[in-house]
Amino acid sequence: MPRVLIVANRLPVTVQVTDAGVDVHKSSGGLATGLLRPHEQSGGLWIGWSGASDHLTEQQQAQLDQQLTSMRLVGVPLTDDQVTRYYEGFSNGVLWPLFHYLVDQMPLQVRDWEPYVEVNELFAAKVAEHYQPGDLIWVHDYQLLLLPELLRKRLPDARIGFFLHIPFPSEEWFRTLPERERLLRGMLGADLIGFHTPAYLRHFAASLTQLLGLTVDIDRVTLSDREVRLGVFPMGIDAQSFAQLAGDPEVQSEAENLRGHDEVKLLVGVDRLDYTKGIPRRLLAYERMLETHPDLRERVRLIQVAVPSRTGVEAYQEFRSLVEGLVGRINGNFGTPRWVPVHYIYRAMSERELVALYRAADVMLVTPLRDGMNLVAKEFVASRIDEDGVLVLSEFAGASWELAEAIQVNPYDVEATAESYYRALGMTPEERRARLAPLRTRVETYDVHHWAKTFLEQLETVTATAGSKRAPGGAAAARHALLARLAQAEDLIALLDYDGTLVPYTATPELARPDRALRELLAGLAARPRTEVHVVSGRARETLEHWLGDLPIALHAEHGFWSRGADGSDWVPAAETGAAWREPALALLREVTSRTPGSLIETKSVALAWHYRMADQDSGPRRANELRLHLSQLLSNQPVEILAGNKVIEIRPYGIHKGRIIPPLPPERQETTTILAMGDDRTDEDLFVALPPPAVTIKVGPGATHARFRVDGVPAARALLQSLVEAEVPR
Repeated sequence: MPRVLIVANRLPVTVQVTDAGVDVHKSSGGLATGLLRPHEQSGGLWIGWSGASDHLTEQQQAQLDQQLTSMRLVGVPLTDDQVTRYYEGFSNGVLWPLFHYLVDQMPLQVRDWEPYVEVNELFAAKVAEHYQPGDLIWVHDYQLLLLPELLRKRLPDARIGFFLHIPFPSEEWFRTLPERERLLRGMLGADLIGFHTPAYLRHFAASLTQLLGLTVDIDRVTLSDREVRLGVFPMGIDAQSFAQLAGDPEVQSEAENLRGHDEVKLLVGVDRLDYTKGIPRRLLAYERMLETHPDLRERVRLIQVAVPSRTGVEAYQEFRSLVEGLVGRINGNFGTPRWVPVHYIYRAMSERELVALYRAADVMLVTPLRDGMNLVAKEFVASRIDEDGVLVLSEFAGASWELAEAIQVNPYDVEATAESYYRALGMTPEERRARLAPLRTRVETYDVHHWAKTFLEQLETVTATAGSKRAPGGAAAARHALLARLAQAEDLIALLDYDGTLVPYTATPELARPDRALRELLAGLAARPRTEVHVVSGRARETLEHWLGDLPIALHAEHGFWSRGADGSDWVPAAETGAAWREPALALLREVTSRTPGSLIETKSVALAWHYRMADQDSGPRRANELRLHLSQLLSNQPVEILAGNKVIEIRPYGIHKGRIIPPLPPERQETTTILAMGDDRTDEDLFVALPPPAVTIKVGPGATHARFRVDGVPAARALLQSLVEAEVPR
């Protein structure tokens, strides 16, 4: 595994200055837990601000640096003024409310942009100082939106990932920022940009299109010199840790004490005291439930934990007063000598205390006005090892599209939310368990470690950008380079795509059968001394066998999942063929096909393809975009990828691509073998990227490419291959 440089606003530590010196303690939970494994296993660094004041003495600073170094942490020293203006000013005073759709919380005039730029540049300098060729750089969150571009300028060949942990707002909201274009370009410095949900990715893509005029494919955007991938990576939690803690006898005992021995039902809310978390509206809904259902009085109570947040900011001080005023009003209006409706706790709680609360809750209330993900919902689910309890979840939390079995509410609709609370309290044990079981399976399977592993695996596949900056040469240059290479390395391996490379695209896949000229060309190429011919296609193996099986060439179907040697041997799969995702995806494809005249489904052994070449020129591409969005959401947690080809959308198992079919060459053959690869669409880019630099890679037709050369179309591609058949073979 390459070394990973994790870059975040804060280091995963707490720094305390004591009379004896400086104490540094590791933080736990959230990002710190999720990135612990890649940080440790890769031997990488974590770069960020330590949280220490700029008033440390030289001796204290030396102690701090020494302790950070021992933990493989690198501090970015910031002055108190920089922290105030960059963090509290622009990051949390401007970006935070805007990205959460709370423009009324923004200042009348956007200030502190210059400190934001300045701190991002300080981070860039520190990362560049510690970067080593081959490192993966993973930048996190809204405080560092400019950093990827700043790093790209300093480290043009670095592989850079960026993940946004908060929502990305709709284009109409984002465009209100004065520095909107600069922020977008800052993010586009990354090779891979990750979001929690498909909606956030769509909003980002719309902003790129409307504000920068870029053409965005569903999961990538092509710039002038390189390609940036976009992905959905819903963050999880350390589910196993929460489950283990929930089974601790002391935690279970504390949960029983919280519940008591009476028949009072328990609702629980756990939030930072932030205006995005919807605590006032939650309290109003609880108050409304007590008004409309007086039978619940003295039979239910709400424990609301409010963790202090940004206590020095005036707006947060006013927000605390509002919340505490509502708590006082509810307790004053409904409380009795035997019963307090709301137990309000204003402090941070330990993980053990929180898990005890999760275990005790009859109903968990997670009702933010807007939230990037909200891990509290997943923590509750993971802690319910008793397979009981009800989750009430805001539809504006990122977790809502993953946790569909929760009771979802619109927190702005106080009346309906109150009724949802009442419904949750009266839910039967059978329904509670039926709803919770799939939630637990999902939270346990797609935990925080899966999130980090998936993102880094995809980032690791990104090639250095330097190779993609060269403009591809033309047909004459390709022929010259190929013949020059063959003069030095006489053996030839030709890896040829089929549709769009050897034959033109047709209205339906069945019409693209090879003509006599192509069969003669492939036979002549295969007869060339010291030559191997491989045809690799997205088509099913039955089709390739029927069309080309009698020729002495190797065949690779479904982008390399099935392979057959030139000797006509049996087809061999690259992996197991079973897949639970196929039926839901096939059902969606059938539904879209029924609404799109001229489209059709191609069912393969491991992949599915939706063709719309004969569909209306306007409705076909529009339906294709809708389909990709729906598939991205439906299959977000499945081991598949969705590819947009030439008038086709294909769903295939993750990791199955044309780059897999490159035949292994022993060291003694590598110097004596010329490799030629030709292809026309995105699936062929996997092949180009996987080949060694001396390979002659040729893009057929227009579009961004990693190939070294480009030819205009199928006739030019065939002409180039014919020149090889006719060329004299060196002896």
